[in-house]
Amino acid sequence: MAESVTIARPYADAAFMLAKESGAQGIWSQRLQRLALIAQDGDMAQVMSNPRLSVEQVAELFISLSDDNDPILANFVRTLAENRRLALLPEVSRLFELARSQEEGVQEAVVYSAFPIDANQVAALLQQLEPRFGTRLTARVEIDASLIGGVRVTVGDQMLDASVRGKLDAMAVALNN
Repeated sequence: MAESVTIARPYADAAFMLAKESGAQGIWSQRLQRLALIAQDGDMAQVMSNPRLSVEQVAELFISLSDDNDPILANFVRTLAENRRLALLPEVSRLFELARSQEEGVQEAVVYSAFPIDANQVAALLQQLEPRFGTRLTARVEIDASLIGGVRVTVGDQMLDASVRGKLDAMAVALNN
């Protein structure tokens, strides 16, 4: 995964600069999300790996499916296609959203939970976490059954571990010392 992030980052940065120059971050966000959905489609994965199709044909298919006739977006898609990076569009979209959030002063909190959390619980958790981290937060929830209960939250390079697993690990360290 680290490799795909490393490869996708320059494309996401370029898209963000293009969007920022024209003041169209919201529009580009929607465009990239749409392209990411197209790239994630199983049939499109077969199309992208089909050796009988040229790079130009795959790029034109993406452009036509995006239902957007912006020439800058078309050039962006062609560049991705020429470099065989269309499969990275979901990661490009995610990194674009991260850059957009940072620009707006919002950070992403990754909430790891042993069980699914509903939207009201996430909102209440974010309300408690924002003063602690000193910034506005958005949440991405991931299920991690190894936590047993509670949550572990990461924001940037900071982590708050309020999970049962974390408490058990802390107790084990205390008992061993």
